Amino acid sequence: MTKHEIILMSISGEDKPGVTSSLTEILSKHNATILDIGQANIHQSLSLGILFRLDPVMQGNILKDLLFKSYELGVNAKFTPIKREEYDGWVSRQGKESFVITLLGQKIEANQLSKVTKIIAEQGLNIDTIKRLTGRIPLDNDNESENRSCIELSVRGTPQNLTLIHEKFVNLSGELKIDVSFQKDNIYRRNRRLICFDMDSTLIKTEVIDELADRAGVGEQVRAITEAAMRGEIDFNESFKKRVSLLKGLDESVMQEIAENLPIMDGADRLMHILKKCGYKIAILSGGFNYFGNYLKKRFGVDYLYANELEIIDGKLTGKHVGDIVDGKRKAELLKFLAQVEKIELDQVIAVGDGANDLPMLNIAGLGIAFHAKPKVKENARQSISSIGLDGVLYFLGFRDRHINENF
Repeated sequence: MTKHEIILMSISGEDKPGVTSSLTEILSKHNATILDIGQANIHQSLSLGILFRLDPVMQGNILKDLLFKSYELGVNAKFTPIKREEYDGWVSRQGKESFVITLLGQKIEANQLSKVTKIIAEQGLNIDTIKRLTGRIPLDNDNESENRSCIELSVRGTPQNLTLIHEKFVNLSGELKIDVSFQKDNIYRRNRRLICFDMDSTLIKTEVIDELADRAGVGEQVRAITEAAMRGEIDFNESFKKRVSLLKGLDESVMQEIAENLPIMDGADRLMHILKKCGYKIAILSGGFNYFGNYLKKRFGVDYLYANELEIIDGKLTGKHVGDIVDGKRKAELLKFLAQVEKIELDQVIAVGDGANDLPMLNIAGLGIAFHAKPKVKENARQSISSIGLDGVLYFLGFRDRHINENF
């Protein structure tokens, strides 16, 4: 059996058309077999690696031709022989688990990346690739609040402690004001089909029941109960009944006025447009009220809506509700039901919400995201977004700005 040489060719220099084509043409001429290839371009600076196998008899000629061509192209070439046992060890590692880590914020700074990669190294994980998902950053952008920066790291290995990774990334997010997502890279991550949203403080910037309470003159009382419920300090059903009872006598026309002026969450229009364009099914599973959910359903083309119904008699709220309360447990049940209706796995479902009553559905969905949530909710959810608007969900799905902007 003929013994073959394995060579790693590393190319660096100014990026220009034809570099890869010219070098691979030489490899082809000498019947080399490409075992692996990777290329990156940062600010017109090329980094290209080609791992190839060749007959030892051809080694001198092929390396000479590659060196001459590299000089002609104005790039630097380095050749590293790879031992067979090194190559076999590298191949054997391809079966290890792989994960995707996403850093998201208004800007990504060196100390943020340094601390994230330190955690990665401590867990025995190795970085395979790093890529930027957001567009290039202009230096003269005066409106920093509109800035966004996202990079995605693909890592491989067996984590020593998944719970510890989650805790460290949650703490880091709060400390450095960035969002860090840690997801298993599998077939489901690239094939999500259903996304379920909470409504109040998720799709819209307000808690509708607080708006109703202000009109009814019981705003402070209701708001205090709402905050306690969102923090998980009191049972949602109990808080719901207390708040609704305080709305007794409010005119139905007030609901219409509020519905027609709902403040839409930043990034919601961009997110919904792309999701619909890509064929996602969209659901609203809300502990709020279907009266307002129907407005959002029409605006965004939502496929499913489940929320609470207020009892109205003679144009006035009675202080009671109709039917079962959509609480945290019910949201999780509905998410499972919709996955069955759509004939998909739970791992193909995304859930997004901000409150404690969203945790049950966040924790059974393949991708559960706590959105601008209270600390207790962030700590108990696997992923969170607090640095930018709702369209940050797209980056957790691996979308790039250039693809988003082409379709929005």
